[in-house]
Amino acid sequence: MIDKASEEQLKSSINIIDIISNYIEVKKTGANFKANCPFHGEKTPSFIISPAKGIFHCFGCGAGGDAIKFVMDYEQLNYPDALEKIASIMNFSLTYAEGHGDFNQIKRVLEQVQDWYVKNLENNPVAKTYLKKRGINAQSVEKFGIGYIGKSYELINFLSDNFIPLDKAIEAGVLANGDNQNSPYARLTERITFPIYSANGSVVGFGGRTISNHPAKYINSPQTKLFNKSQLLYGYSEAKLHIYKEKKVIICEGYLDVILFHQAGFNTAVATLGTALTPQHLPVLKKGEPKIVLAYDGDTAGVKAALKASIMLSEHGFDGSVVLFPNGADPADMIADNRIDEVANLLQSGQELIPFSIEMIAKEYNLERPREKEIAFKKINNFLDKLTPILREAYIPYSASLLQISPKLFGLIENTREKTNRKFNLKQDNLGVLNIIKTVSQNRKLLLTLLDIVQPSDFKEYSPLLEMIIEDDKENPNLIGLILDDNYKILNEKQFKKELIHLLIVLYREKYKSVIDNKTISYNKKQYIMRKIKSDIIPRLKNGELIEFKKL
Repeated sequence: MIDKASEEQLKSSINIIDIISNYIEVKKTGANFKANCPFHGEKTPSFIISPAKGIFHCFGCGAGGDAIKFVMDYEQLNYPDALEKIASIMNFSLTYAEGHGDFNQIKRVLEQVQDWYVKNLENNPVAKTYLKKRGINAQSVEKFGIGYIGKSYELINFLSDNFIPLDKAIEAGVLANGDNQNSPYARLTERITFPIYSANGSVVGFGGRTISNHPAKYINSPQTKLFNKSQLLYGYSEAKLHIYKEKKVIICEGYLDVILFHQAGFNTAVATLGTALTPQHLPVLKKGEPKIVLAYDGDTAGVKAALKASIMLSEHGFDGSVVLFPNGADPADMIADNRIDEVANLLQSGQELIPFSIEMIAKEYNLERPREKEIAFKKINNFLDKLTPILREAYIPYSASLLQISPKLFGLIENTREKTNRKFNLKQDNLGVLNIIKTVSQNRKLLLTLLDIVQPSDFKEYSPLLEMIIEDDKENPNLIGLILDDNYKILNEKQFKKELIHLLIVLYREKYKSVIDNKTISYNKKQYIMRKIKSDIIPRLKNGELIEFKKL
């Protein structure tokens, strides 16, 4: 159990932006921060974080709470585990009223196993010869904590001799349960080991490279409470100070690439852990606002990974370049062969992310065939749509030249989009109406109440906003703009009824005036409608009664 005083000390130290930005990319907007909500799919941010209040709220799906609630929901953890996760992120040492917490025990297991792996390497000439053959020197072995694991039973004996509970070793990911739950085995065997650290320098898992011709050349730790390979970057804890200083990060494909890049003086190199670059990596990469250099092999897999990464980075506002190592060359092997100057020149001469993305998209199609050219055009145009307006405009001529089409075609698409996505004039004098619309966008019950009383057309210029809500088009930029605008608020039921009555009074008064001016209605019918509105409907509305707006 976590000591209550320690828990309160941790909670008082939490910066919600630091915690949430560890998981998702956030951007400052006024006094608050916004992001794409991680709890439901969206392209336009409706997830707001208030550092002053220490809370977050999504206007799209309704998720909300403090930093602890965010970690609980994102990681699917209970309350104590979420506290321990946050403590791990903050490098905060919790104290416990009874015994030790799970996270502390898991961290201690990983640290002890790492020390053991390092000692094993010293006694294994085959592993040391392999590292030497790959060009890794003793300083790099020490800097990156490279180790070795032999047979499974050796690890189990080590754990038992040091009174390390096997169930905690399983939780840490260094052991796995066999078919018989009572016969655990080592996940890594006969492999060179690479400890994987969190951004704050705590070991959270391991990678292993076989030296026994195992068909799986590389294996990583499984997902654990501490290890999420889709968020982590190998080498980041060693590289981060250099990244902040140089404003550059080199993203490569593997452990050996990172180690040899650092060994050659390229100290900003990191790598993904057997996965492509994912949106979950972006918050870490955003820190320090560095330029990105994607340094990938030039084979088919490398080009495909580079394209996917460059598109994602461009769409999220990153600047940088792509370097594809030619003729099957591997950066680690080039550095090991002392071709460091050649590597440096390649890193300096990369193609910028956006033109690389456009060019690679175009290369996927035979542009001599009109149908394929049309598909390429649509795909490139969709990519350009996700850039800022200035960047979009800047790269339209380049895209048009590559496709050999008129730049005006991109303008035609834009004009069509403007007609279907026109901006709404959110005036202060329409505050009540827009408060009603914003409220029903978040409250389905009140939406149904509204539709029993009025029709979307009764909202005139704002009727398209209401139609979007009815159609559940929550990603429309006009609706998102209203939702995020702090000038308009979400009403409670009492306030909603008051504003709806006010709207109805306005509508009936407009109806009263239109009846007077209408020359097609008979005198007797005019008198009836005007008397009905003035003597019956308006008084009832003023007395708090909701009355359906009828055409009369």
